[in-house]
Amino acid sequence: MDIPGYKGTLSWLPARTIYLTKHGSHAYGTHTPESDLDLKGVVIPPREYLLGFSQRFEQAEIKEPDAVLYELRKFMALAADCNPNVLEVLFTDPGDHLGVTAAGERLLGSRALFLSRKARHTFSGFAMAQLKRLQQHHRWVKAPPSGPPSRAELHLPDEDPAQAEVLKTLLGELEKEVQGWSLELGSLDSAAQESVRELVTRTLAARLGAEATPWPAAARSLGFDERSVERLAREREHRARVREWEQFLAWKKGRNARRAELEARYGYDTKFGAHVVRLLRMAQEVLATGEVRVKRPDREELLSVRAGAWSFERLVSWAAEADRSLEALEKASPLPWAPDRHALDQLCAGLLEDALAGRL
Repeated sequence: MDIPGYKGTLSWLPARTIYLTKHGSHAYGTHTPESDLDLKGVVIPPREYLLGFSQRFEQAEIKEPDAVLYELRKFMALAADCNPNVLEVLFTDPGDHLGVTAAGERLLGSRALFLSRKARHTFSGFAMAQLKRLQQHHRWVKAPPSGPPSRAELHLPDEDPAQAEVLKTLLGELEKEVQGWSLELGSLDSAAQESVRELVTRTLAARLGAEATPWPAAARSLGFDERSVERLAREREHRARVREWEQFLAWKKGRNARRAELEARYGYDTKFGAHVVRLLRMAQEVLATGEVRVKRPDREELLSVRAGAWSFERLVSWAAEADRSLEALEKASPLPWAPDRHALDQLCAGLLEDALAGRL
């Protein structure tokens, strides 16, 4: 199929693309005349990439228009984990499809297999991580730091190079101890790991209060007295402030001009604010109905958020309430707790067998 803007060296790529669709604002129905066109697709590479060892293909990225084409197995793994940016590719409006082969139709026809209650953590996880960045940037817009943090602000003495190396070693040992207390969840998928960590964190917070933070207890277990624990706390705080100062400088230097204008006018990047609302709404919809509504029924409200209709305080309050609502929706959801990986594996194997037989 034709891939707009493709000028790469993989001559086989267009013929091996089984599905190509619009993505982003054009798929959501929230695009404006200034919006870039984004595309995403799925590829089954040639035989030697599937059976050989010397050549690998996972994805191809294209500029103008921006496009990402995933190898089938990578795409299915991400979709099975309910990665929002990948899962929604399977649910775009047919009018936004730029090309679908027989194999692509089979993949789309099985899209319900990818849905699970994992969406509670993946969609909200993306949204709340975005909100956290917005909160940091909002703070910088309203009250930008005037200079690098000083040690005196935290009643710390000037750093002695010799002592600094000792302190670095001590903090390294402390981090290693904390990591040793981490739950070993490698056998679980990413969404399940997040769910377990959230449960453990809530339990610790309820029972131990402030002591739910692991590092003071870790420091005591290594033999540090209370005075040393308090000094280490201030050292860690200073390092955190240094990191934030460096992040502020990088943000200020690399700010997109359009985003900077939105931040100056509304106090936050309203475009990303609209993304937070969309992701949390989609999480609610997926859990409640078992459907992924890519073409947004709330298009007008999302555009109004982007145009600055919501204050930053309203966005933060609404997001917190929407995120809390997901727990009950998750428990009552008609979706399975995890996708049927055996069925997905059979689907993948069948698609690859057909491709090897020349049936794309």
